[in-house]
Formats: sequence, C-alpha cells, structure tokens
Amino acid sequence: MKQFKGRPVCAGKCTATALVSHGGFNTLASFQNALQFGDKEAKCGDQNNKDLFEKPMVGTALCLPQTIGSTTGGMVLYCANVMKRNPACMLFSEHIDSLACAGAVLAAVWADEPMVTVDCLGQEFLDYVKDGMKITVDVDGTVTVE
Repeated sequence: MKQFKGRPVCAGKCTATALVSHGGFNTLASFQNALQFGDKEAKCGDQNNKDLFEKPMVGTALCLPQTIGSTTGGMVLYCANVMKRNPACMLFSEHIDSLACAGAVLAAVWADEPMVTVDCLGQEFLDYVKDGMKITVDVDGTVTVE
C-alpha cells in the first residue's frame, strides 16, 4: 500500500479499481462509442492507446498523465458523466489540462453525481499504479493505492 498526495480539482471520496494509461488520453476517441452508439461499459475506443483500447472505463479509477486531442474533450467528459458512462474518478500524474478540467467542473456543477478529479500526483504515482489495484481517494486529494 502506498499513498500519494495530489491537488483536488473536484473533491470527493471514492473507491474504485485502477485503469492505467501511460500515454495521453484522447477523450473523444475513447468515449465516442459510449456516447454515440450506446456502449454502456464505455470500452475505450482509442486504438492508439494500447494501454486502454477496448477496456471498460465505467466506474474505474482512470489513472493518466493528461488528456489530449479534440477541443470537445471537456464536453465529452461532462456528457459521459450525465449518461453514467464515466470513470468513478480521474487521477492525473501531471497538471490537469484546461479541457479535462472544464469537463470535471461541469459535471460537478450540473450532473447528479460529480466525477472525483485529482491532479499533480506525480510520475511516481503513474509508475507505481497497475491495472486492477484498489484506489481510494479522499477529499483532500490523498490517493491510496493497494
């Protein structure tokens, strides 16, 4: 078990199973099937992301360095949240980018259940965490990995 301290962007508590991407996360490509074609498991549709491709993202602790891609990224995250096809939390090793931050904040303000979001967890976090590990997030941005 190891703890990491990050900055809560959208504070909250949650416990979920880790799903890890070591490369940039293309929000639109990853969630397109879930949002347009009804994939309720939200299997990652980004064939360029070898870590996540075809893995279900709903309810996971999505661990990633940053998001990349389209300017629609924030709206995609918000829509995934409203449609209940979102990760339980998003945990960034780096500073969150403005588009992902916008999506998390929109979900926190407008959705029934916000998506816990923490950034600045550091490269050590991303190197340590592996798919399937249990992640617990606390309101102050403390992330426990078991």
